[in-house]
Amino acid sequence: MPEDRHFTRDGARIAYQYTGSGRPLGYAHGVFLSRDAVRRMGLFDFDTLSAGRSLLTFDQRGHGQSTGRPVDADYGFANVGLDLLGVLDDAGVAEPIDFTGSSWGAAAALHAAVIAPERFGSLVLIIPPVAWEDGPVQARQWYTDTADEVDRLGGAAWRAKWAAADPLPIFADYPKFDLTPQVPDELLPAVLRGIGQSDLPPQDLVARLRLPTLIMTWETDPLHPPATAQRLHDLIPGSRLHIAASVADVRTWTAKTAEFLRGTQAD
Repeated sequence: MPEDRHFTRDGARIAYQYTGSGRPLGYAHGVFLSRDAVRRMGLFDFDTLSAGRSLLTFDQRGHGQSTGRPVDADYGFANVGLDLLGVLDDAGVAEPIDFTGSSWGAAAALHAAVIAPERFGSLVLIIPPVAWEDGPVQARQWYTDTADEVDRLGGAAWRAKWAAADPLPIFADYPKFDLTPQVPDELLPAVLRGIGQSDLPPQDLVARLRLPTLIMTWETDPLHPPATAQRLHDLIPGSRLHIAASVADVRTWTAKTAEFLRGTQAD
């Protein structure tokens, strides 16, 4: 693999690669993960999708090969959207990029696209995070509660407990679904609180997007509920929606994305 390049912003040194040639494609991972962790999981293959293209991948702040600082707001959805736009500038991506993002990465892509839609050719939003909640009981409270637990137990004890927890039901028989945090212990509480205090862009701004958009999510995950994906589908004109009920179904997402991207090129 080529050596990483680095972009520095707001206390983070973000490691990225921009390789190949042709129409640009980008990918951003979810919380706790990294580029390499997504590759090891074997569910979504952005490398295969990049055939005949240039590919931009990066480790989000505080994750993998990127650094960060223990400031909650640094990890909010809006701020990582600005990270994404900064990486595009630093890499010299001059034409609109087809961008895929998972969870936290999907949130970053949406925030960046609302700010600068001209930078994007299309969006692939994978397991978009729970959003636009109201009422006293909210799923995203899990992030704040977990940050408190890390503070109480300490990083090592919390990691041991996390490793022993049951996987999501959809991945009960898929041992490669590994969410071992690629985050230093000292950053875990800030990462979790920053995400827990975040939301997707206001719905009226999302509804103004006119980008070809594919939305894919899975069942049995309260932090990435089908309801959020369905709402995005309702808001974004002409978007496509796929909801997976099994690992075999999730593993079709690379092919579905390839088909979608071919369609956007034909357009």
